[in-house]
Amino acid sequence: MEKLLPELIQEILDHIDCDPEKTLPIDVRRYLSVESFRLPEPVPDRAQDVANFRLVCKRFAAIGVRHQFTRITTRFSKKGFRRLKNIAEQPHLAEHVKKFSYMIPFFYVEGRERIDDLFREYREDLAGLDPSIYKSKAREQREIIHSGLDVSVLKTAMSAFTSLQHVQLLRLQDEADRHLIDCLHAHHDSAPRLVDLAWTPACLHATRTTGEALLSAESSFSRFSGPMMSPQSSLDPLNPRSSPLLQSLAARLTCLELHFDDWTNLDDKMHQLSGLFKTVFEAATGMQAVHVGFPSRAPLSLPLESIFHHVQWDKLRALGIQAWRLDADSILRLARRHRHSLRGLRLRDVLLTGDSRWKDVLACLREEMTLLDWVSLRRIGYAATFDEVDAQAMEVPDSYSSTEGESGDESLTPFSSETEDSDHGDDDNNNAGAPSSSGGGGGHGGLAAGNSGLGVVGADVLDADHLDDDDDDDQDDIDDTSSFASDISDPQLTSDHGPDAHALALSPDAPAPDTPGSAPWCRCGRRRSSSSAADNAGAGGSSAAGASGAAATATAAPASRVDKEDLGDNGRVVSPEQRRMWERWVVGGCMEHGLHRG
Repeated sequence: MEKLLPELIQEILDHIDCDPEKTLPIDVRRYLSVESFRLPEPVPDRAQDVANFRLVCKRFAAIGVRHQFTRITTRFSKKGFRRLKNIAEQPHLAEHVKKFSYMIPFFYVEGRERIDDLFREYREDLAGLDPSIYKSKAREQREIIHSGLDVSVLKTAMSAFTSLQHVQLLRLQDEADRHLIDCLHAHHDSAPRLVDLAWTPACLHATRTTGEALLSAESSFSRFSGPMMSPQSSLDPLNPRSSPLLQSLAARLTCLELHFDDWTNLDDKMHQLSGLFKTVFEAATGMQAVHVGFPSRAPLSLPLESIFHHVQWDKLRALGIQAWRLDADSILRLARRHRHSLRGLRLRDVLLTGDSRWKDVLACLREEMTLLDWVSLRRIGYAATFDEVDAQAMEVPDSYSSTEGESGDESLTPFSSETEDSDHGDDDNNNAGAPSSSGGGGGHGGLAAGNSGLGVVGADVLDADHLDDDDDDDQDDIDDTSSFASDISDPQLTSDHGPDAHALALSPDAPAPDTPGSAPWCRCGRRRSSSSAADNAGAGGSSAAGASGAAATATAAPASRVDKEDLGDNGRVVSPEQRRMWERWVVGGCMEHGLHRG
């Protein structure tokens, strides 16, 4: 074993666990789901395999260290901060950290922590639950905040993570919290006077302390993801004294992904944040990817520029907006500002208002946005129809359903991999990130490396309410994005694991996922294919070449002559089948075969 080349050992390790540094490019359609918003796949056994691999010898330990510490996840608990500190204090581990995920639970509202009274009054709803667990969690939260433990450890960690690129804030609830929240919701008129759990103060505290730590460390991070943000949590930086610090953080950003999940008085809350967005977006001159989204069942009604403020980013490659009531002109103005760089456009849950029609939007995108490789139109529609359905309190139809007939976006999804503080545990750091039979932070049954915890009471879940799960659309994203296509017959690829999990081909001549590898690339709908064929045919040359060119032109003609009037846009409802066809058509793809331009 000692004679094996390092490259061969690395390849063996890649078969145990995919290279954590092989992430999707930010302009790939699936990036938002896989790298920022999508929850990790359950792979605890693989985590333990990597930990065992590193125990073989010092050489294996050195080679495998980046598999354990490239991506680390810490929860808001004393145990979590203790592990995070252990990693941060060991430079040979800390130097490998590139992605830091911070999991925040709901906070117990001070003054409303009467756990015993709640259990006495609602004993039937809370039967079988242990009140001491909740009292311990509430006490631990108070002690962490009042002592400043989280701020201290976060500053230490951000200073030590010299290779940090991506920071992610996630909302967390364990099974015990879920039972308690169910009880509070069932008795919302009376129970919260005794005990109240709130996300807004938790999100505010985490945002503020993480920002302070990043600034204190002069961190090298450039990507921030907040898939479950509270609007109120962003108001604190509006303090005039915070503006220079905020600008300093924003200037480092190349990727910003925010999804706000609070639909109560959403327009008013986001209007208050308009100035904050202006400050951030104007300072972030190097921005390459932006996503701003809202709950699909409560789309924002503010003008688009109240958030984007006519800012233009010269390097922007991927742009996403979700759940917004907009007219066609506002969408096109934003897209046109970035026509020379934009490769991907996400318009999820966007509802057109007034006389605007999707066929006009799509036709302009097709003709003017020539660099687009993909568009995502999931659950687009019309505001008038949406409001009719809402007013009648009817079952939401497929076009507005969170499932789009396939999978939901408002479920609670089990948390499994990217385990607390270390993906796989470690033998070098006094149990920092090591496998634990007792689970995660605070002793409340969280998942740790080597312990799946799935399906048992106490297992942690990341709360993804109002968030686009995108599980089924990941498959659409592969199927509909041929310029980043790869052969997905291998289950390792469809599950985003294994040595080739992220090896998505960038060549337009790569075989499409739903096409056998031996099949020729379909060119019948490519934007420039018909004209190129005609040029070849008219340029003289051999008769065989001319015939070939004419045949190509004839083949391409039906797809190339499809105009916006043939899209079947009725101005009321967009079916899932329609939007998939439209996605292909916008980027010059063949609506019959589903392949895109070269």
